[in-house]
Amino acid sequence: MTAGWKTVKLGELLSRTGVPVDADPSLEYGEITVRLWGKGVVERGRVSGAQVNGRRFVARTGNFIASRIDARNGAMGLVPESLDGALVTNDFPLFQANKEQLDLDYLGWLSKTAGFVELCLRASEGTTNRVRLKEERFLALEIPLPPLTEQRRIVARIEELAAQIEEARRLRNSAVIEAGALYAKQLDACMSPHGNGWRRETVADLIESMDAGWSPQCDDMPASGEEWGVLKTTSIQWCDFQPRHNKRLPETFSPRPELVVRKGDVLVTRAGPRKRVGVVAAARGDHLRLTISDKLIRLRVLNGKVDARFLEQSLCSPFSQEHLVQRKTGLADAQVNISQKILRDTPVAYPSLPEQRRIVGELDALQLQVNTLKTLQSDTAAELDALLPAILDRAFKGEL
Repeated sequence: MTAGWKTVKLGELLSRTGVPVDADPSLEYGEITVRLWGKGVVERGRVSGAQVNGRRFVARTGNFIASRIDARNGAMGLVPESLDGALVTNDFPLFQANKEQLDLDYLGWLSKTAGFVELCLRASEGTTNRVRLKEERFLALEIPLPPLTEQRRIVARIEELAAQIEEARRLRNSAVIEAGALYAKQLDACMSPHGNGWRRETVADLIESMDAGWSPQCDDMPASGEEWGVLKTTSIQWCDFQPRHNKRLPETFSPRPELVVRKGDVLVTRAGPRKRVGVVAAARGDHLRLTISDKLIRLRVLNGKVDARFLEQSLCSPFSQEHLVQRKTGLADAQVNISQKILRDTPVAYPSLPEQRRIVGELDALQLQVNTLKTLQSDTAAELDALLPAILDRAFKGEL
């Protein structure tokens, strides 16, 4: 134990609080829930007093709150000022801290540590799916407690380092966003008609076939080995075909080989949420046991006129997307459609085949740089996520 620190039971630092309330039917109340793994105390929603059933308690700023069911999974924390006066059920006991001994923020950070969560797990008992935090055992837990001045110093240091971590995360996210915006800008510039030799036509002028798919009732797992599968719409991302997103075709159905995906097929989502309709990707290889679903349209290009990858990128660009976006139909954003006719009429501008391939290569090189940056960001994000728990571990061992 670090000099000047002591071990204190939570029951000496916290006391049960929470004023029962009789909800006024004419008023509206916020309701609180607690996210797992120290992710915060948040508003679950708002209800009128007439909708409040059962007993409720009023939470106050700075109360320590824990979920009886999920404290063992890190569902605990401090009630923020924005939720002062919100309601909780008896499944979320509230505690008031003795501020002469315990700094609230010290407790808040301590509750995010793996060690504290492990203590709450030990203080929980019950059968499967009925494991609950036992209040008397929770209050009997012992925590390391330095003097108040040292608690405040530790909190200040943690918050300083946490702010630096958050700034690093923000900068990395901004770099990825800016790189994505650069690619979108370059895609727009490359696919808008410019220079001599460019022609303006429609998709209908550039394809030899357009096919709709088939959606039998499939197993909720991807095909493997020699099994057949039907592609999900999520297999189509912007200029990125992801064949692993498919559902296995049951043996009770006969596969339809005429709907398989071959290298150079340009696939377009035709139905789904608004943001997911009109998404385009070209297959980079043959997938002779994967077929298109009825929410996908398959285009096969006239090879002498247009490169499949160029058509993919063109249809993803603002030059073509403006046409598609304005013609999506549906009663709600959750379910819209585009027809084959709309897709056939979509404008495409294109230069000579050699120039198309040069443009595809230029955009692919830029996309590779963006993807590399995204991978780096993902790796560093994982490192940053691991950094704060390590800091907290050191802080509450008196090593910070």
